[in-house]
Amino acid sequence: MLYKYCGHSGIQLPLLSLGLWHNFGSVDDFSTATQMVLRAFDAGICHFDLANNYGPLPGSAETNFGRILKNNLAAHRDEMFISSKAGHDMWQGVYGTGSSRKNLIASCDQSLRRCGLDYFDVFYSHRYDGITPVEETMQALIDLVRSGKALYVGISKYPVEQQQQAYDILREAHVPCLISQYRHSMFDRKAQLGGNFQLAADNGSGIICFSPLAQGLLTGKYDNGIPAHSRAAKSSGFLQQSQVTPERIAAARKLGEIAKRRGQSMAQMALAWVLNDSRVTSCIIGTSSVAQLENNLQTLQNLQFSTEELTEIDEIISNPQLSF
Repeated sequence: MLYKYCGHSGIQLPLLSLGLWHNFGSVDDFSTATQMVLRAFDAGICHFDLANNYGPLPGSAETNFGRILKNNLAAHRDEMFISSKAGHDMWQGVYGTGSSRKNLIASCDQSLRRCGLDYFDVFYSHRYDGITPVEETMQALIDLVRSGKALYVGISKYPVEQQQQAYDILREAHVPCLISQYRHSMFDRKAQLGGNFQLAADNGSGIICFSPLAQGLLTGKYDNGIPAHSRAAKSSGFLQQSQVTPERIAAARKLGEIAKRRGQSMAQMALAWVLNDSRVTSCIIGTSSVAQLENNLQTLQNLQFSTEELTEIDEIISNPQLSF
């Protein structure tokens, strides 16, 4: 495993982090989930990315991770960097969603109980909800650190204006934003091109990217239709069948040809491309099997791109019809 310092901090994160958004919930196979977490840790992936609503059912990914941790990795807690988040719909009622102090602090307490932890290494505001003042949300994060429930704080998916506000408030309180999380892939470059990446770098925040494979579209899985057990085929999946468009499939096939010339799988090249941005600290991978995890790990054997390769890739992905 290769590691990189996170922004202006002493924390190092693995270039590849394991996300538990999919495949670790109550509807998934617990044995497979356990095998993936243990193999990831053995491979040097010490960062595990969670959120209170991950599942399905919401909360079940944290519960399952807590079981895996207790049964297999309890002695290694201090070698692990565990994150969680709150802000999306979690429970019914007016306090079960959003970026309020009420929701964040209650959610953090619940998440700690589900995971069987005393603290999170980093706790995020999962989103800017468009209503709660940024000052209220950031003060909740500051107080979580000062109460010992989190060592660091992060923000996820914040628009540029609120992103800068968050950095300023946290810096003034001497609880700087360790890390900023954004969706980023060859098919979704809004955060990179829209200023979020540069703003994070300018403020000393690390950047971690999720959905680097565009929910599987950048793996070659959908080149010949929608497989029966793929995310697009599941009613609970975040990739909709309508998003598997002819334009994206055609682009994926062209990108796959470049990957083949590089001696990589499509997924490996897509991950390497995300990590090629020097501002990116880590990339969150989401796997459904140990075999997929092993494939992703091989990305680290070839992270370099020639100028010609980057130009060819950019010509393919510049089509606005590819963007989510």
